[in-house]
Amino acid sequence: MAESPRPQAPLLSLDEALERLLSVTRERAIPDTERVNTFDALGRVLAEGVRSTLDVPPADNTAMDGYALRAADVPTAGTVLPVSQRIPAGVIGTPLAPGSAARIFTGAQVPAGADAVVMQEQCAAIAGDGLGAVRIDAVPQPGQWVRRRGEDVQHGAEVLAAGTRLTPQGLGLAASVGAAALLVRRRPRVAMFSTGDELAMPGEPLKPGAIYNSNRFTLRGLLQAAGCEVTDLGIVADQRDATREALRRAAVGHDLILTCGGVSVGEEDHLKPAVEAEGWLHTWGLAIKPGKPLAFGAVRRGEGGETLFLGLPGNPVSSFVTFVLAVAPVLRALQGAPAGLPPALTVRADFDWPKPDKRREFLRARFNADGGLELFPNQSSGVLTSAVWADGLIDNPPGQAIRRGDSVRFLLLSSLIGS
Repeated sequence: MAESPRPQAPLLSLDEALERLLSVTRERAIPDTERVNTFDALGRVLAEGVRSTLDVPPADNTAMDGYALRAADVPTAGTVLPVSQRIPAGVIGTPLAPGSAARIFTGAQVPAGADAVVMQEQCAAIAGDGLGAVRIDAVPQPGQWVRRRGEDVQHGAEVLAAGTRLTPQGLGLAASVGAAALLVRRRPRVAMFSTGDELAMPGEPLKPGAIYNSNRFTLRGLLQAAGCEVTDLGIVADQRDATREALRRAAVGHDLILTCGGVSVGEEDHLKPAVEAEGWLHTWGLAIKPGKPLAFGAVRRGEGGETLFLGLPGNPVSSFVTFVLAVAPVLRALQGAPAGLPPALTVRADFDWPKPDKRREFLRARFNADGGLELFPNQSSGVLTSAVWADGLIDNPPGQAIRRGDSVRFLLLSSLIGS
């Protein structure tokens, strides 16, 4: 008598999967910190906030090249004032004499007594003794073109919070308040390997039935973009002992082990039993498309403790999408950064999607010249071209048809990968 098929476990929503992943990961956030030069801190995550040691700007300064003066001294357009001094950026002028103007250049400190700046385009220089005079052709208002002391940042204010991933503009802000070095979290150390005797490396001849291991390159690049130190253990033979040995090697000195392929529910392979023998493992079916299979667990370390394990599906787009939706948040949580998915944009769909899937879909799309979204014509999980072509992923609810002109939620790949 034939055995009855095993009932399939219900699919797990992405939100529930993230909640489970992050509840475990946050307890294992990397405690190690280091102080690095601000020049070298791009992409690092702050372990403590950055506070300003000064007001920015440190004094009232001009936003324009022009003439600093008292607004009350120019009651009408065409007023002529003698020029009493010339103030380039970096030079401190003397207090402004009543009834005079100071030639001033962008960024220079406004002299005491002046309360406005008139841009040079609204002035005419008049030659004469000394610095000559200037005709003011517009009536100024007090405060015009003056950037006030502390207008950007006030002394003691926190300008960057702990958990912030440092962008180029963040580094500039840290430097502007005098931070020469920053306390950051240690980079996550991730070991990765691939399983499958069918995998070959680019440059090698393809044997019958073999494929090039594109996922190895994609995942390594994604890990590096997420600020990780990556140890690539290569392609592991399809043997139980070899897989267990690779897991033991990967567990030592790493925070996370990442693999690709061999995690589909019910699939026969060596990876799942190997992880279970070396630690513990959950295999989930996620209610997303592309994606669905995801394995989460941990591998025991010889010196004690555990190293987290994540196994991704083998199809190139499934692997890519599952990484940006599930692995990237785990990496952010390990570093003490906000770990949720980035906010979605609301964008107009310039296409029809009449036959949605019952799972939550992440459709590859990009902006067109009219500011709407166009859809890649082949949404198959094996078409990596779609992930290169796309600007982001449309987050489409289960069973939701899309008509041209509808508003959709759009997740930018730049925010999913580099956030």
